[in-house]
Amino acid sequence: MDKPTAKNRIKKLRVVINHYRYLYHVLNRSKISDEALDSLKKELFDLEQKYPDLVTPDSPTQRVEGRPADKFGKIEHVSRMYSLNDAFSEEDIHDWIKRLENVGIKNLDEFYCDLKMDGLAVELIYENGLFVVGSTRGDGLIGENITQNLKTIEAIPLGLEGAKIPDKLVVRGEVFLTRKELERINREQKKKGEKSYANPRNVAAGSIRQLDPKITASRSLDFYAYSLVEETEKYPTKDAEHKALRDFGIKTNPHGKVAESIDEVIKFREKWEKERGGLDYEIDGVVVTVNAKRLFKRAGTVGKAPRGAVAYKFSPKEAQTVIEDIVVQVGRTGTLTPVAVLRPVNIGGVTVSRATLHNIDEIKRLGIKLGDTVIVGRAGDVIPDVRQVVKELRTGKEKEFRMPIKCPVCDSQVEQISGQVAFKCSNKNCPAIKREALYHFVSRKAFDIEGIGPKIIDQLMEAGLIRNAADFFILEKDDLLNLERFAEKLAQNTVTAIQAKKRVVLDKFIYSLGIEHVGEETALTLARKFKKLDRIKGADLEELQNISDVGPVVAKSVYDWFHGAYNQKLLERFREVGVQILEEKITKESVKLLGKTFVITGSLESMTRDEAKERVRDLGGDIASSVSRETDYVVVGLEPGSKLAKAQKLGVKVIDEKEFLEIL
Repeated sequence: MDKPTAKNRIKKLRVVINHYRYLYHVLNRSKISDEALDSLKKELFDLEQKYPDLVTPDSPTQRVEGRPADKFGKIEHVSRMYSLNDAFSEEDIHDWIKRLENVGIKNLDEFYCDLKMDGLAVELIYENGLFVVGSTRGDGLIGENITQNLKTIEAIPLGLEGAKIPDKLVVRGEVFLTRKELERINREQKKKGEKSYANPRNVAAGSIRQLDPKITASRSLDFYAYSLVEETEKYPTKDAEHKALRDFGIKTNPHGKVAESIDEVIKFREKWEKERGGLDYEIDGVVVTVNAKRLFKRAGTVGKAPRGAVAYKFSPKEAQTVIEDIVVQVGRTGTLTPVAVLRPVNIGGVTVSRATLHNIDEIKRLGIKLGDTVIVGRAGDVIPDVRQVVKELRTGKEKEFRMPIKCPVCDSQVEQISGQVAFKCSNKNCPAIKREALYHFVSRKAFDIEGIGPKIIDQLMEAGLIRNAADFFILEKDDLLNLERFAEKLAQNTVTAIQAKKRVVLDKFIYSLGIEHVGEETALTLARKFKKLDRIKGADLEELQNISDVGPVVAKSVYDWFHGAYNQKLLERFREVGVQILEEKITKESVKLLGKTFVITGSLESMTRDEAKERVRDLGGDIASSVSRETDYVVVGLEPGSKLAKAQKLGVKVIDEKEFLEIL
């Protein structure tokens, strides 16, 4: 990015960041996720690092959290309460070390690593061992006087312990709410018919800023200290500082530790990214600090942050990036799907460079244009998708997107399906249609053939080794040895993996065929209804239409597929190559949940969501993708989505993972 472009981008980023920070810190409202805001701030920070002469005193990188609310008295901090710059990758951490080296801090061999609590920063002042004043961070120089509210928190001692108590001690730390307490508060909210709270951080911030301390006291807030102010001489290291805090009877996070290298820092962060679900409070990363206090002080500050510490954030589930192009993919049924080509961004530990845009209506709903800055999300194994356009960052050079009139693969005419949003390639022999059908056939939810992916399928097709899905089962080791990257052992292992999948249950076989409108649930419904493949083949249109949850469109699609001449030959070919389709057997156990519909939201600890769905189906239950009045149970895991709120609104029974396992 050249300097004039960067200057314009920086100007727009500052306006957008200040707007969202004002909403959150002053009005207690959020319009985008913390992760998306962090992503915007990180881009601004990086651009200002590249062009330092563009830094201005009013930049968000030069100030701390917001401004004090008018309803509390104001207190001037003994010294500025700084915020921290963010790091999201190993590269960012090494860049931080280089910045320290540039100001003469070299050969560092000790860092203090602490968990980064997702709460509200506060300052506590003790005089002659007694807690006298407490305040919020505010703008870093002046905070809100919330002394009475802080006194209601049991974790904050009103008096210090120990033999050598100083005349004055200034402590800084984080007030937070546990997940368990949030659940309790939300149960109370539900009883009152009021809305549930989305996350512990917002409740903690709201609770600590109540005018009535009784309201604060009614919510069991917690506290961990993370620093002593201006005590460098007495406590020469961050580690010693934390020990002193504990000696005074002030809680610190028990998981903090000294790391003796950057590699240890990275391992500490990786450990807690994996294990944070086991904590009863939210963390969004780790804080890494130069352990030696004299070096920390010597490093000084830059803008709003000390150079000697950094917030090493976990991989975000949302981030902002730019749509550099929109391409169109042709799916296995010929449907055209627009896909955003993104400026690469890390989301959930994965570098994302593409995101589905679903269809033209979704593009219109979001108002997406080529060149837009967008917020992209990724949860678990879900394909990344664009969730929001940051329209304030538009430059006027963005362009409208239109669906092509010719297929991007075979150049045939594109047709819009009557009564639907979808566009399709009119050529039933389009190479993309056949190729995507094979990708689908080997996928995890279909035949689940290990070691066979799109690149290998492309090679097999180009070599003329496969023309349809049944051809996989006649492949031999020597066939594969002629392909690029296939050595003897890999070739044998791949053939073995294919042969191991010759026995398949009926519903997975139906799903693997890629019949239009037939997903996992419909495939399972057909398998349970007909038990055998031959009975589905022989079913007439009326019989298919009379099946519960199978409407006329789906019924016709199934009927047409099984009566197509090519498909009948394909089914015969499966029989010839030895594929065994296991009939659906009904047992007492397999109808335990018959007639019950489940929706799962959030991540489960004891199993993946796919495994949970499989367990429900095995017991005769149904899985739905959305909540309705017909839903029997909504299973809520960690970080649930909007389905939880909808279930509560409709009065659908909500159960946690423990209750779900008991039902199973």
